[in-house]
Amino acid sequence: MFLVAKPCCSFLHVPLDYDLNSTIRNVVVRCSRSSVQNVELLKVAKRVVLVRHGQSTWNAEGRIQGSSDFSVLTNKGESQAETSRQMLINDNFDVCFASPLARSKRTAEIIWGPRQQLIIPEFNLREIDLYSFQGLLKHEGKARFGSSYQQWQVDAANFVIDGHYPVRELWDRARSCWTKILDHDSRSVLVVAHNAVNQALISTAIGLGEEYFRTLLQSNCGVSVLDFTPRSDGVSPLISLNRLNQTPGSPVAGGKSGGREASKRIILVCNGSTQGNTEVSKRTTLLQQDGFLFVGDQPLNMLGVIQSQKSAELLLDLKVSSIISSPNKSCIETATAISQVQEAADCLGADSVPRYVEMKQMENLDIETIFKQSKMDISSFPAFQPGWLNKVEDELITKLWDQSGKAWKSLLDEISDESRSGEIVVAVSHPAIHIALMAHCLNLTKEWLGSFHLDAGSVSVLDFPDGPKGRGVIGCVNYTAHLGRWSIPITRSTYDVEEV
Repeated sequence: MFLVAKPCCSFLHVPLDYDLNSTIRNVVVRCSRSSVQNVELLKVAKRVVLVRHGQSTWNAEGRIQGSSDFSVLTNKGESQAETSRQMLINDNFDVCFASPLARSKRTAEIIWGPRQQLIIPEFNLREIDLYSFQGLLKHEGKARFGSSYQQWQVDAANFVIDGHYPVRELWDRARSCWTKILDHDSRSVLVVAHNAVNQALISTAIGLGEEYFRTLLQSNCGVSVLDFTPRSDGVSPLISLNRLNQTPGSPVAGGKSGGREASKRIILVCNGSTQGNTEVSKRTTLLQQDGFLFVGDQPLNMLGVIQSQKSAELLLDLKVSSIISSPNKSCIETATAISQVQEAADCLGADSVPRYVEMKQMENLDIETIFKQSKMDISSFPAFQPGWLNKVEDELITKLWDQSGKAWKSLLDEISDESRSGEIVVAVSHPAIHIALMAHCLNLTKEWLGSFHLDAGSVSVLDFPDGPKGRGVIGCVNYTAHLGRWSIPITRSTYDVEEV
């Protein structure tokens, strides 16, 4: 049930504060402040779960929706929302904010289910305002608006229509939403909204500008998670993107990225739990269920073997071109499991024969060499909780960043052959290396490493619709649903975190 929304002015005429003659910018990182910097200092940890609405009738028709309210959920959309409800059924949310548009409102009602609290409609959570574009089929928009439609596709941050900059307006709206969401007296928040506005919420939270529009994918009913951890030193909270786009279906199926064919793809698979983790967990209370410390070059334990097999099964239907792993034992074992399943997949039929999948080792994917150089006491090393890289000494972060940069260049070289369309490379390594690789993909700097989180055995997807020389799109971060009963829950309780 929705609360009654207060009347508000039309959103089709938002005041514009930007220079209409602004020039087109290249996609470069801007050290913009997170939008929660100006929110009153958090006293307790907060977790915010963002969900995009299910497939709508206009999604299915290929029609430009914007903030119009004429489409509703399809049967598929209702089913997707039900799947998301099941994903979140055991989570103790304190409150739900939702866009009042019908497709999002219905999705929120399905996910919220029998919970007694009312859903709070928030007008600023509506989808991006696209003015004259709204209601047009995509080919109609291209035919009617020509160069303007082209700018919407290739330079959305500077796209102008009817005297407005829609993406810039959206980023401003997202900032105002964070003020309301984080000021609410709650620790676990569900937000149900739309593709573009969810992108803007994630980006403004971690400090990315409008030029990152369309780089953090949001599929129908995809779930993303942001963690806000308070600090006692009078500064803004630590913010970590814990998950991105946990879809009701497989994150690697379809081969598309935001409706575009992913001509090249890099899939990051984190190695699983190792035998050393078991020994360390007996000696320290720092080890968490979802993390592991640096314990040397150790083979997988039984849980790690299961995690590697589950990752191999997830990638079963893909035609992986090559598998590149860290020389660490646990990474090699994980890569071997993926290779064996890939090679066997094509020989299941009577007339089929196994295919060869190239396996390589890359020294620059090995993080142990970096942390062996550290004088840090391993027993005092921070557990792998959201934002844990913020606690690592700067010298090690710099070494990690420099080494991962070399690994990133090598991975791009692996998919550089333009004659091989649909090429897929799987990289297997430690979560810290993969976090750095994602930051390189987004053209960020080492200061952003604490803004991302990965769990053992997780899978993340990087797509390149324009090839390796084009901008990378993050299709999914920290997917663990494939691990089944051993998966990391979408959300975790924040109630055991003491107040600051």
